[in-house]
Amino acid sequence: MKLAKWWQALENQKIQCNLCPKNCIMNKDQSGFCKVRKNIDGKLYSMVYGKPVALNIDPIEKKPLYHFYPGTKIFSIGTLGCNFACKFCQNYDISQKDFVSINLRDVSPQEVIESAIANRCQSIAFTYNEPTVFGEYVFDIAKIAQQRGMKTVMVTNGFINRKPLDEIYHYIDAVNVDIKSFSEEFYRNICSGELGPVLKSIKRLNELGVFIEITNLIIPGINDNPVSIYELLHWIEMEMGYDIPLHFSAFHPDYKMRDVAPTKKEALDAIYKIAREMGFKYIYEGNVMAGTHDNTYCPRCGKLLIERNYFSILNNSLKTDRCDICGEKINIVL
Repeated sequence: MKLAKWWQALENQKIQCNLCPKNCIMNKDQSGFCKVRKNIDGKLYSMVYGKPVALNIDPIEKKPLYHFYPGTKIFSIGTLGCNFACKFCQNYDISQKDFVSINLRDVSPQEVIESAIANRCQSIAFTYNEPTVFGEYVFDIAKIAQQRGMKTVMVTNGFINRKPLDEIYHYIDAVNVDIKSFSEEFYRNICSGELGPVLKSIKRLNELGVFIEITNLIIPGINDNPVSIYELLHWIEMEMGYDIPLHFSAFHPDYKMRDVAPTKKEALDAIYKIAREMGFKYIYEGNVMAGTHDNTYCPRCGKLLIERNYFSILNNSLKTDRCDICGEKINIVL
């Protein structure tokens, strides 16, 4: 464990965590909503600092990031804990688990960097569970990564307060934010969270110049209402424009929503069409056999720039961030 950042002492050995908008107040020996930040003798500690439960080498497309160093390997790391409790979570076995240190060996930030380098990874992803809850670990790893010339990525729900966001993301290069729905009711009832702070975080990340891609998991009959989709797309259009890569992913029954049917590709195709008609340039389907809706095309001349099959790149014709046929600037980092 490690003494946490982003908290304040209250009376009678109570403390308040200021990491995310839940702003949990904890009595002595009590943990916050995320289960991995704990009041010990009137001080807040991160119980998962240096204790990852998942260390893997992934294609960066799996995050999903399609426009940030496509075709490269990324060293992925996750711990226990989450500041949401999504009923559809596919990683609930780690995100919703109470902290236990049994058989969790210590892995220092320097060891994470060395492992990534040894495995020829160009970047490090904080993923699997919600990386905000192990923000101190992220901060220390990302700071060293920047010094070593490595890139860093957050795969996040975006539920974080302004001060820790500014401090952590100072060292983060790219982010995929999962907007669960454009409905506060959905966030409250399905995720035990709030939409408003997520939207504020995305706007701030955009101001800071962090490379952003957005994912929206489509759950049949729950968050697939066309009006809600239009509202989400309109907000993105107004706040960030048409260049942002969008990922609409299929739901598969899991955790507390095993009785909900999986998303059909036809539903994603309909959303793809809506986004295309609104003018968005880079739209992708996830968790299905996406076919051509997995590829990147030049938004001006229509040339196939990157051909994909799931997380594999079959062909990438981009040598720079411009189409070699018409010269259109592509929102991509190579």
